[in-house]
Amino acid sequence: MKLKIEHGRYIILGSIDGILAVLGVVIGTSHVADDPSIIINAAFGGAVALALTNGVGSYLAESAVEYGKLAELEKPLLRSLACTTIEKQTKQKIWSDSIFHGGASFLGSMVPIMPFLLLDEHMLTISIILSIAVLSILGMYSGKLAKQSLIKHSARMVGLGIVIVVAVTSLGLEH
Repeated sequence: MKLKIEHGRYIILGSIDGILAVLGVVIGTSHVADDPSIIINAAFGGAVALALTNGVGSYLAESAVEYGKLAELEKPLLRSLACTTIEKQTKQKIWSDSIFHGGASFLGSMVPIMPFLLLDEHMLTISIILSIAVLSILGMYSGKLAKQSLIKHSARMVGLGIVIVVAVTSLGLEH
């Protein structure tokens, strides 16, 4: 299956959501618990919830937009497009976009969790560095899709990641 630009949008959106939301959970939980299993469980719970809400939210939003477009096509035709190839394509687009958004959210969420699953030391530091590195790659992908500067898009993503890390860290949570 060829990746469409619309899928790229949902890969970027979902991945950013997953990385940054779960990185926030990882940082926050790390400030109140030393046990990696607690951090993993909290982060994984956040990852599943985020993936499901992004997937379902995308399904609901895309359904509204795409069926609105379908209704606009029906007006000049003075007929329903139910059970037509156009409606079938509309349904496929809605499902595809929803799966890409939810799936990318889940996969992005795994980035900040991986160091806690695979390492015994410096897990939080590596989680932050790995998340920022993946955001940089996502920024380059975003720049490529936009046919704009890969460096500018990458710098914006990295900047966003740094802002989130600083914001969550500065909450002053301590155990």
